[in-house]
Amino acid sequence: MNIDTAAIMLAELGNPHRLATFRLLVRAGPDGLPVKAIQDHLGIPKSTLSHHILHMVSAGIVTQTREGRSLRCRIDCAEVRSLLDFLMEDCCAGLDAHDEDFEEMVG
Repeated sequence: MNIDTAAIMLAELGNPHRLATFRLLVRAGPDGLPVKAIQDHLGIPKSTLSHHILHMVSAGIVTQTREGRSLRCRIDCAEVRSLLDFLMEDCCAGLDAHDEDFEEMVG
């Protein structure tokens, strides 16, 4: 994981509908949910929900599989875990006066 990929993923989760969808899919676990079930739970119009899901799929946060005429959405647990690990990898490491790695990340 790098800072650019993490920023894209976090930006996609910065929308309230996407964050609600993400949290619902987390609750659903590895089986995920069909788009219709997500729509029923959240009360989001189908076209709006499809738009938000597409953003999360493009960012690598959610995967979709076709099951007959419906699409099932799942959290990409490996990618989300990678994001969380990236966010926490330097937890409590302290700061040096001139931390070159940090300065390089933020430009």
